[in-house]
Amino acid sequence: MKTIMAYSVNISVEAPIENQIQEITYDGQEIYQAPLTLSENLAKIAQKIDFSKTNGEEVKKEQLEGNEKNEEDTKDPASFQSSLWPWDSVRNKLRNALTEVCVLADVLAIAKERNYMVLDPTSHESADVKPMIQVYARKKALAGAASVLMMGTERLRNCQAELARTRSTPDFHIELLRLRQNWRLKKVSNSIIGDLSYRTAGSKYTQTGMFEVTKAEEEEKSNNSPPASPNTGSMSGQSHGPSNSKASALRVTIPSELQGVAYIEVLCQKDQEDLCSANISLLNSSANNSNTDMHWQQKLEAAQNVLFCKELFSQLAREAVHLRAPIPHMVVGNQIMATVLPGIQLIIGLCHSTGNDKKPTVPPPHKTDHDHVLEHSLHQLLREVHYNNSNHPFPHPASGPLGPSKRRYVAGPTAADRYELLEMTKSQTLLEQIIQQAQHFFMRLRTEYVLDTIAKEVKDPLIVSHWNALNSPTQSCVKINILTHGYDSVCRTSMVVHVGEKSLKCVCRDGRVMHMSYEPQELRDLIFCQIYQHQISAVQALAKCMGWQFLANSSHLGLGSVEPLGNASSCILASPIGDRMIAVRCEPQTGVQVAIAHSPRKDFFPGQLVRERKWENLGGSFKEVRWDKMEGKNFLNKMELLMASLTSS
Repeated sequence: MKTIMAYSVNISVEAPIENQIQEITYDGQEIYQAPLTLSENLAKIAQKIDFSKTNGEEVKKEQLEGNEKNEEDTKDPASFQSSLWPWDSVRNKLRNALTEVCVLADVLAIAKERNYMVLDPTSHESADVKPMIQVYARKKALAGAASVLMMGTERLRNCQAELARTRSTPDFHIELLRLRQNWRLKKVSNSIIGDLSYRTAGSKYTQTGMFEVTKAEEEEKSNNSPPASPNTGSMSGQSHGPSNSKASALRVTIPSELQGVAYIEVLCQKDQEDLCSANISLLNSSANNSNTDMHWQQKLEAAQNVLFCKELFSQLAREAVHLRAPIPHMVVGNQIMATVLPGIQLIIGLCHSTGNDKKPTVPPPHKTDHDHVLEHSLHQLLREVHYNNSNHPFPHPASGPLGPSKRRYVAGPTAADRYELLEMTKSQTLLEQIIQQAQHFFMRLRTEYVLDTIAKEVKDPLIVSHWNALNSPTQSCVKINILTHGYDSVCRTSMVVHVGEKSLKCVCRDGRVMHMSYEPQELRDLIFCQIYQHQISAVQALAKCMGWQFLANSSHLGLGSVEPLGNASSCILASPIGDRMIAVRCEPQTGVQVAIAHSPRKDFFPGQLVRERKWENLGGSFKEVRWDKMEGKNFLNKMELLMASLTSS
């Protein structure tokens, strides 16, 4: 057995300083119970006195028990204990005083009664009872009973109305809980204030974005106004649910500058004289559709969208003023105008409709459709900025200021030079990025237009374009195949065009890389040159299949007239036995020319100077073939028929 040594330790026990918590509200506020005053504390302790035990026997028993305890205590002082209840003496004194007061009351009653010894009953004078007094008394009693019944009826009616309202309207606290799950709320004095801004995401926009949340029923009682019908209301009125007609228990009040509908409009147009005034009248017009009654969730989402659009436009306007461009950007009212390409302008406008105009405005003049892709890109760019401000790449310190980016962290191990370090510090603004996307958008449109136009104009050969589905906002790629119908396996010319922001890069089949500007005519000229070079290559490939011999070719023929576009290409083919020759010339401007020659020469006449017959084996002069009269579906088909006919003959 182990023995445990007990040590005497002084422990001080004190009452807690804080008061008892009475209630915890839904917003987390604790309501403490007020401390008791001296009189309340005395009354609380006095309530513990039991006055029911007032018999003399119990008093005597208590006295005898007290005397015996006192004797025992005097005999054994070590076992002396004080009374367990400190108010025992007070109760005894109050009990004695009550006894004396009762005796005094009996004495006074006997002293006041003078004829207490008379046994015969005494006659008393009958009091006059008036009937109207009884009527009034009964009416008063009935009025009191009726008031009690009416109060009970009113309470039952209020209870039924509360139950009916609960069925049609969600509970206020449940609605407030749902609101707190999606929106930031805080309690200021006696009201609940919410925040719609993007400050937690690093936004520097000065708009507050505050809104107030109140209980709809209490506000209606305070205003003393009749309830609004379910089909009418205002932005600060009673709102309905998003999917049903039940009224909401919350009333959300939004600032006037955030009410209504707002969106960013992006237009890409050519230079016009009335472009500025026409679009300004359009942006200042407002639709009379924002007075409809909406649920608080839809109302807050619309207000946050207005705040987001205003922040986006403010950021773009600030960048347009600070950026230096060859053609300065213009900020006029709710419009930002920037030059994308020569003769093409990018117009970014903020459209905000509050719905306060009672009379509809004059409809604006007709304009081109706005670009949904660029509008979506603008929203994505600002949201990316918010995301990067709140989500920094790892590794980064848990506390303290954030350091450089991830690329600069590894700049030392990767041996980055000064140029790369300077490139890491550069960053593009939102306006520069959207201008680059607009430039690429127009370059892509121009490339598509050139390819479609050439495909319609040129029937032989066929022009097939394959656009890459996975592209970046500022870079896309298209593969162009030039082939002849029915002879696609014989020869196919491929080229890849990379569409950038202000330039085009073309990679040809032979590996040549050509850079072009934003002018569409340069791409058109290049494709036409590639078409006629494809015809010469296809004829040579067909000649090999037909058994003909390839004698010579030239991609840049120096004979003949000077071509305004590119150079002429030519080739010379010989039959299998060498008695026939075909010369093909392709010019971008004139087209295809075919000539044939016979060997031996039919017009050879020997004379005194030339007597040997071997000279007659030289080829004769070339005679042009009427190519438009030849039979065949396309150029290669006609060449195949021509070779076959010359070989058989």
